[in-house]
Amino acid sequence: MSETQKIWFNGELLSDPEARAIMPIDHGLVVGDGVFEALKVEKGGPFALTRHLRRLTKSATAMGLPEPSHDECRRGVAAVLEGRDWDFGKIRITWTGGKGPLGSGKAFGPGTLIVASEAVTRDAPTTRVVTVPWTRNINGALTGVKTTSYGENVVGLAYATEHDATEGIFENTEGFLAEGTGSNIFVVRGGALVTPPLSAGILDGVTRRLGQVPCSGVTAFSSRLGF
Repeated sequence: MSETQKIWFNGELLSDPEARAIMPIDHGLVVGDGVFEALKVEKGGPFALTRHLRRLTKSATAMGLPEPSHDECRRGVAAVLEGRDWDFGKIRITWTGGKGPLGSGKAFGPGTLIVASEAVTRDAPTTRVVTVPWTRNINGALTGVKTTSYGENVVGLAYATEHDATEGIFENTEGFLAEGTGSNIFVVRGGALVTPPLSAGILDGVTRRLGQVPCSGVTAFSSRLGF
């Protein structure tokens, strides 16, 4: 555990980040019935918090979960950042169905809201990536939804690490470039930034969307990219 970690659990800042707080039958733990957002924290505060909260709500709706309270999320963010002595880190906001059955039936609720923060080191400006031998499904029930069922990305990143890389790149089930285990992809072609479209089965990344905002001297658009 990082010494800088702080955890806010259902309205309460935990004095011990390793305290046993979540129920063993929480549906987010039992079957991955939950959604989350992860965002960086700069010296001035969390990056694009409003956009991340909107996507959290969109993901919750797609999962059939109640809408999380943005006000509660913001209170949690403020609580875990209060008194921090670091300038760069990350926040993770997790929203699950709460108590539920030991199977795929709907959770009973109420939902569980967890906000966590910690200091992290910045990534290097360049890195090495590898393609992974698995695909993103463009027609899955949860395609494009940021769920706590993150097993594919765990396996993909482990594969990348085993091959001396820091990120693994997926193609989709149609054979086109999709995304990384935890990143969207931009390719420079003809002086323009090109990124796969949402129809490629990818997450609608916040940075990806901001990267397509028109700005002087830069052209950005989405297009299918051969793998």
